[in-house]
Amino acid sequence: MTAVRTLADLTGTFATRRGVLLRDSLLVIAGSMLVAICAKIQAPTGPVPMTLQPFAVLLVAAALGSRRGALAMLAYLAQGAVGLPVFALPPYSGLAYLFGPTAGFLLGFVPAAYVVGLLSERGWDRRFLSAIAAMSIGQVIILAMGFFWLSIGQGTSQAFATAVAPFLLGDVFKILLAASALPLVWRWVRDPQSSSR
Repeated sequence: MTAVRTLADLTGTFATRRGVLLRDSLLVIAGSMLVAICAKIQAPTGPVPMTLQPFAVLLVAAALGSRRGALAMLAYLAQGAVGLPVFALPPYSGLAYLFGPTAGFLLGFVPAAYVVGLLSERGWDRRFLSAIAAMSIGQVIILAMGFFWLSIGQGTSQAFATAVAPFLLGDVFKILLAASALPLVWRWVRDPQSSSR
């Protein structure tokens, strides 16, 4: 029996290697689908819309762990690259989308998920303050990659105004929301009766 390091590890004990592979595959696909759904929940803020995607990336990464979280983000990017309408802006899919204005953010999902997942495997998602720290680190990775990508074509001041400044307040809210949810879930998992009290 493997140690429980993430919420995904609580999804059952699988006796065979094939069973573990099936479970992990389903979790990765479910994580990528959540990110795709959250791409459609957005507020217009210019060439880069404010979506719930970062919230989903951070939550999926913390729940799945480093390897499965990063794979879920790679699956999400692959789904969009092959033509599934999973991205936030028209044309909503295609390989060329991964070279557009949101490419830095999208590519930042992978390392952000890996890092947040790694921190969660070390228990950072079980307490509010450490969960805030883990989510903040992941969000900084996403913003930094989005900023870097846009600064290549727009310059640093314009990229900051486009890719960082409009998102700061919303990102704080998303971090607090994700950091609040995870310790509550862990508390419920440890003591299911506490939810009915």
